[in-house]
Amino acid sequence: MDKYQVLKQYFGYDSFRQGQEKLIDGILSGRDVLGIMPTGSGKSLCFQVPALLLGGITLVISPLISLMKDQVSALNQAGVHAAYLNSSLTASQYYRALAYAREGRYPIIYVAPERLLTEEFLDFALHVRISMIAVDEAHCVSQWGQDFRPSYLKIVEFIRRLPVRPVVSAFTATATREVREDIIDILMLQTPEVVATGYDRPNLYLEVRSPRDKYGALKGYVEQHAGQCGIVYCLTRRLVEEVCQKLIKDGFSVTRYHAGLSDEERRKNQDDFIYDRASIMVATNAFGMGIDKSNVRYVVHYNMPKNLESYFQEIGRAGRDGEPSDCLLLYGGQDVVTNQLFIENNQENEALDPQARSLIMERDRERLKKMTFYCFTNECLRDYILRYFGEYGSNYCGHCSNCLSQFEETDVTEIARGIVACVENCRQRYGATVILDTVHGANTVKLRNYRMNENPSYGSLAQTPVYRLRQVMNYLMLKEYLTVTNDEFAIVKLTEKSREILDGEKPVMMKLAREQERTGKGAGEKGTGEKGAGTKKGRRSVGGADFSSREESLFEKLRLLRMETAREEKVPPYIVFSDKTLTHMCIVKPRTRAEMLSVTGVGEYKYEKYGERFLACISQALKEQPGEETETVKKG
Repeated sequence: MDKYQVLKQYFGYDSFRQGQEKLIDGILSGRDVLGIMPTGSGKSLCFQVPALLLGGITLVISPLISLMKDQVSALNQAGVHAAYLNSSLTASQYYRALAYAREGRYPIIYVAPERLLTEEFLDFALHVRISMIAVDEAHCVSQWGQDFRPSYLKIVEFIRRLPVRPVVSAFTATATREVREDIIDILMLQTPEVVATGYDRPNLYLEVRSPRDKYGALKGYVEQHAGQCGIVYCLTRRLVEEVCQKLIKDGFSVTRYHAGLSDEERRKNQDDFIYDRASIMVATNAFGMGIDKSNVRYVVHYNMPKNLESYFQEIGRAGRDGEPSDCLLLYGGQDVVTNQLFIENNQENEALDPQARSLIMERDRERLKKMTFYCFTNECLRDYILRYFGEYGSNYCGHCSNCLSQFEETDVTEIARGIVACVENCRQRYGATVILDTVHGANTVKLRNYRMNENPSYGSLAQTPVYRLRQVMNYLMLKEYLTVTNDEFAIVKLTEKSREILDGEKPVMMKLAREQERTGKGAGEKGTGEKGAGTKKGRRSVGGADFSSREESLFEKLRLLRMETAREEKVPPYIVFSDKTLTHMCIVKPRTRAEMLSVTGVGEYKYEKYGERFLACISQALKEQPGEETETVKKG
């Protein structure tokens, strides 16, 4: 059996996606590899396919129980014997799994990094043939990564203890240049084949809003996405509880997840979401890493996350099947303050020496600044993210709220000069709020205490709306005419470029959305109109073509059959077949075994288990609604 036969028989695909084949070929030739591929691009196939060809055992090191369960369940459904070893197993289950592994029953075993150096696991590893070690979420090995896990540092010691060094493969969705170098150095990858397929997820629609009423905006949004699965991320446990209760009261199918719940409740709530018993998950960022649920149609951030790495990883949980999905960020000024507090009180870095901890905190503050700029920019949102990760595009994607807004160049020179002059006049001692209140002429106790009401700039821009002042202030920071200190007080400072504005060397031109000129928008409110419809609501599409009503009806029948089948098998519905596979069935409308096997995601093993049932469903639906047949070209 070769790699193509494995791909087709077990996973149901005819061809590899970008980057997969190069990584697989590297592993099969005995080389270490590093794959940097966005969520949903098929990283797991890069180690699962060679694992079935190498012989021996492939150990997949993963940080999360949920990821292990998901991938092992999917492999078993595809006809591949796999197991996981983590703290969710009882002692008897753990030893039984190790015994089966010694007998050679499992070509793929998932293991938590904390288990690697335990006596029982080491004894097992030293007496079996380990052909490959695959390190998933490899950015966890780096102190500069957003999810640094000290337990990942045990991997190298574990490899050193093995009698024969196996091939080592590492995979992650997010890695800046420093993190990439760290992964190679710390895991001691030997002349690795490095493949980075790019960070773009073209199926994701990106949008930022700054509504006055966040919950009202969220409620309207989930109503638009009725019947679809979505995740709502909140910064704090309190907000998770508050938002979840409001959604339940308003009649939505919703559950919640955060670290304050018991292990049992977290497990139950996560299963309710994965098994489609609840459509919406409201959670802190403790939820989702490694969740393989393929039919999440939207991710809403109720608050701005702490950095772009986290944001990119979290929105990556939408549209893992490649189908159109939406990502909405609801920004509020308090989000910055909350994230600053998290950075200052980060307990995860306590184990580091003071110098390293200080460097990481400084890096975290800089990341927060870049994340904040994302919420302010009027440039292409997709291009902003890609540039952050070192990729450069055209600054127009046509599939984000900014690209779909009508902007016009506006001269904001006088406003910019007034703001910069105020920073200079107060000798760079205060934060953004004090500066803006001063130029606007606010009558507050704080300004009187600071004697800013006596500042020459006081009231100099009294006729300019506060939201416009804040927009220009944000723009000046984005373009480095001003900067903010990386500490809890966030003091606004001048830069080398500030003098260009004060001396009037050149005009300051800023892109502003025309719709923001309307009355009724709140301070800094952005994108609350109808710009950018995102995915087509209520209509499914393939390759840009809308489903017919007949195909929509067939999809719903197949979805119901998938749910029934999943309940019988006691697995999540997307493990049976993904939405993408059901969508392809609706286009192909297979009548025979051969035609069903041409559907993306239908391998031989799954056909033997489910194929006839789904063929019968399609046949019955076509009899009830006869119409013109259509064909499509399959892509794996």
